Amino acid sequence: MSEITTTLPGSGPKQPLAFYDTKEHHPVNGTLLGFWVYLMSDCLVFACLFAAYGVLGREYAGGPTAQEVLELPAVAVNTTLLLLSSITYGFAVLAMQRNQRNPMLVWLVVTGLLGAGFITLELREFAHLISIGAGPQRSAFLSSFFTLVGTHGLHVTCGLIWLMVLITQVLKKGLITANKRRILCLSMFWHFLDVVWVGVFSFVYLMGVLP
Repeated sequence: MSEITTTLPGSGPKQPLAFYDTKEHHPVNGTLLGFWVYLMSDCLVFACLFAAYGVLGREYAGGPTAQEVLELPAVAVNTTLLLLSSITYGFAVLAMQRNQRNPMLVWLVVTGLLGAGFITLELREFAHLISIGAGPQRSAFLSSFFTLVGTHGLHVTCGLIWLMVLITQVLKKGLITANKRRILCLSMFWHFLDVVWVGVFSFVYLMGVLP
């Protein structure tokens, strides 16, 4: 990164301004800061969904209860897949920092496969619930459940699409500065989804099966 110098009236000698990358005309760390702001706003969205589930999660309207419809063993497998995907993404970032493109791509593909497995199991759970008459319209509990879990699943799906696009960009242009920045942004997003899912697993599933 080269420095930009400027002279202000009455300031004397030129002062370096290292805030901008002259090759890409992009503020250094500007994207990462903006992405942190986005994640904070997403935290508010999930906080509202958790609060709604906290209020409505015991309103069964004569329908099935959480103990009757939630299958903890299957969800435990799902949770394992997502947590493992966070570890493999961490390996991808380490490979990126060493400028090892091919190992990084391998870890990104593994991450994508684990994420796809998570979504597949979640869709199977939703399909099973709907097939036994426990769809989102059945009760307030099921409405809040589908909304919270489904919103998280939608985020994971968007992350998978982003991951595929990013892999394509790296294959075409290599580990340029812009791609490294995008990989770090997706890393923050992916780990954020893991943290949210731990909350979902604990608050919705574990507490849901308790009497």
